[in-house]
Amino acid sequence: MKLEEDKEMRINQKGVEDIMVDDNVIKNFADIISKNNNIVVFTGAGVSTESNIPDFRSEDGLYKQKQKYTYRPEQIISHSFWKNRTEIFYDYYFNNMVYKDAKPNYSHVSIAELEKMGKVKAVVTQNIDGLHQNSGSKNVLELHGSVERNYCISCGQYYDLQTILDKGEKIPICEKCSGIIKPDVVLYEEELNQKVMQAAIKAIRQADVLIVMGTSLSVYPAAGLVDYFKGKSLVLINKSTTPYDKKANLIIHEKAGEVMKFVMALI
Repeated sequence: MKLEEDKEMRINQKGVEDIMVDDNVIKNFADIISKNNNIVVFTGAGVSTESNIPDFRSEDGLYKQKQKYTYRPEQIISHSFWKNRTEIFYDYYFNNMVYKDAKPNYSHVSIAELEKMGKVKAVVTQNIDGLHQNSGSKNVLELHGSVERNYCISCGQYYDLQTILDKGEKIPICEKCSGIIKPDVVLYEEELNQKVMQAAIKAIRQADVLIVMGTSLSVYPAAGLVDYFKGKSLVLINKSTTPYDKKANLIIHEKAGEVMKFVMALI
């Protein structure tokens, strides 16, 4: 299908927005994907906003929303707050960071499809929502952990998210030893999992193409992973500018899901 025909079709579909991107940019992006089979995709919160999960720093993000809490979100989702004000932490966490009904959007689906085609070798994500796996991606490196996994801090007993939600406790308690259950997410004041970081560095360093989606690349150390890329093409898809725009071979300031609808039609 020709690009213009496909574009007109998609714009006319209910709920699909027009995107202000030159056709040649879309064609170039599709060409990069078509010609390469060693691609790594690095995703941030902007990918999940299209699944109605708020990010943190945008105008509609969690940090800007009015809350019932007297503490800033950055304080609440810290290790010391989890340890010292556990009940308030979980009240905020379950109401603001867990979106059990969220579904993968076209970004997640297209990345999973490219993995099935043998093009995407790894997904490195800052997101904790598990939507990449839910869409079918297999090799996902979660830099900040996942709400889907939970562990007792005393005995290590594993609990999935649904079990935690079904318990309905203000502070999740282990059925085995009565210890406190903690979500397997990286809080402020905690270090990233070094095995995951090393795997992400290795994947990015070996990639021929790095596609960055939905992240402003402003949060370190995760953002610094782009510095390890030595391949042929760096593609940045983000609504706002990033510190790495000048290093990119292709820049698209639009929603990743909308961009991928046009690109996948050409592959």
